[in-house]
Amino acid sequence: MSRRGWILLVAVGIIWGVPYLLIKIAVTDVTPVMVVFVRTALGALLLLPFALRGGGLRVLRGHWPAVLAFAVLEIVLPWILLSNAERTLSSSTTGLLVATVPIAAVILGRLVGDRRPVALVRWVGLLVGLGGVALLLGPGAAGGDPWAVAQVLLAALGYAAAPIIADRALRDVPAIPLTATCLGITALVYAPVVLVTGPHAWPPVDAVLALAGLGALCTALAFVLFFRLIVEVGAARSTLVAYLNPVVAVALGALVLDETITITVLAATALILVGSAAASRRPRDADDAGQDADHAPQTVEDVAAGDEVRVTPT
Repeated sequence: MSRRGWILLVAVGIIWGVPYLLIKIAVTDVTPVMVVFVRTALGALLLLPFALRGGGLRVLRGHWPAVLAFAVLEIVLPWILLSNAERTLSSSTTGLLVATVPIAAVILGRLVGDRRPVALVRWVGLLVGLGGVALLLGPGAAGGDPWAVAQVLLAALGYAAAPIIADRALRDVPAIPLTATCLGITALVYAPVVLVTGPHAWPPVDAVLALAGLGALCTALAFVLFFRLIVEVGAARSTLVAYLNPVVAVALGALVLDETITITVLAATALILVGSAAASRRPRDADDAGQDADHAPQTVEDVAAGDEVRVTPT
């Protein structure tokens, strides 16, 4: 991997570990609905020039049912669930629970009829990851009520389900127009609620900065950098960012919010990351094909049309 590839990989991994911290700061002073609305509206506006260059709304023609379903499962529901859960959960716990998405994907795949053989290492990974979740959510470990935990796990389930729709119905849709559209749809969904519920006064500076960071840094810039990362290192290697995010979330929670890092949290982090990595392991022939694709010439336009851009934003 080139030096530029490593820089992009680390940058995206860090940026997508920051939202948990910023959400925690924001929901102290504004409603979860306001958090989601500002983040998605600002992100959509900043991505709009890139979306127009990529074909705008016309490239979504004929795909609207799938686009709406994808938006609901990937952003509309998960982001409000995460923001609401962080009113009681620590940011580090939320980040670790979201890292179970690969495990949820294995389970969901079996439920929707995927009967392809699953390697033993993936089943072991699933059990190890679930063990990490159980350890993390032991008595007093989560620091929040069971409903908050359930909301994060439901968000992870949505993140696991959305790629199924993307792979089956949205393979030919350019990524940036799709992302900008889903963000815009989410902003429109929550705009009426914001108008009714407020806030009706200007929030504190910390909340304003957190909201701006969520929309500009953790949404718009993160997606642009991620697509550049795919061009630089290929689809397979770009997924490594998923294993940096929870580590960053735990570190920032301790450094900025004084969240306690215990031996239990460290052990749960290790189990969830190892389990998720094993559960998402692909067959060797798929790895070989992915490596061949990684070495093929790519442009941003090439990346924008493939399933390699289906990611889990937070």
